[in-house]
Amino acid sequence: MGDRVQDEPDSDRRRFLWITGVASLSAAGAGGAAVLADFVHPKVLFEPPTAFRIGRPEDFPVNSVSADYDRKVYIVRTEVGFFALSAVCTHLGCITRWLEDEQTIACPCHGSKFGRDGSLALGPAPRPLRRIAIRLEEGELIVDTTVEVQADTVLRV
Repeated sequence: MGDRVQDEPDSDRRRFLWITGVASLSAAGAGGAAVLADFVHPKVLFEPPTAFRIGRPEDFPVNSVSADYDRKVYIVRTEVGFFALSAVCTHLGCITRWLEDEQTIACPCHGSKFGRDGSLALGPAPRPLRRIAIRLEEGELIVDTTVEVQADTVLRV
């Protein structure tokens, strides 16, 4: 019986070390499996569509500038027709703001100012705002932000 009493602490220690080792290897294996699963799972970025419906022509008053900051565009209606401008400043890509009281488009980041036609009025922006494609389909205005058009392009409706 004397020998058995001495073996119990060794036995408990071995059992503890064995369980700890198995648990550690299991945790490491589970962590590796999680990293592998994350690696093989595709990382897809969902971006908003570049062409979208903006509304009906009658929704925009004559001689108005309407801003859609979520889509980063301005819809300008003149007496002649419509055109669309990118709301992204040509300096460093900040989103500009339409200032109704000043009748200008201003960049809040570095102070660039643009006319209601997108022309550069005050730097540091190097170029005017991009004029982007706008068309009429089935009675609704469609804006396509990937298509840049000439600065004098107007959709006559």
